[in-house]
Amino acid sequence: MESLNKLFFRRHSIRKYKEEAVAPEAVKQILEAGLLAPSSKSARPWQFTVVEDREVLEAMSKCKPAGARPIAGAAFAVVVSADPAKSDVFIEDVSVAAAYMQLQAAALGIGSCWIQIRNRFGADDEPSENMIHDLLDIPYTQSIVTVLTFGVPDEERREVDPSKLLWEKVHIGKWNAGE
Repeated sequence: MESLNKLFFRRHSIRKYKEEAVAPEAVKQILEAGLLAPSSKSARPWQFTVVEDREVLEAMSKCKPAGARPIAGAAFAVVVSADPAKSDVFIEDVSVAAAYMQLQAAALGIGSCWIQIRNRFGADDEPSENMIHDLLDIPYTQSIVTVLTFGVPDEERREVDPSKLLWEKVHIGKWNAGE
């Protein structure tokens, strides 16, 4: 089994996918990872809406003018949302759950990409969230933070070069403004 540290260096956002289905057991493991994520006060405010229908994925990919195209080519997508009334830190909670799903996917050899939805807008200046709400009948009490895309990668990415890590962003003991 690959170490978690090695996985961190290997995982990248994948935006191109092969036209292959992801095995149901793998989909289940990805969703389990999200459900196992920690949350503030164990509120678990997240909701995951899984979409596999090609026509719906294509429609979702038009929720904003740039950056949503990978949704159309994904084997499936997970809309990650939460009711802000359930947690004052719902953004952090759903972000951790989404990251867990992406790491589980990478461990299974499945590519993923975070498509930012919250605070993004369509070509008509309509919030990107609204299109997703309407397409999937997600209640407007849910704030849609991201759409995660998943699929068999159709692109190769190199591991991160350890020498490229930005160690100057690490401060020990107290903030060090640097030189």
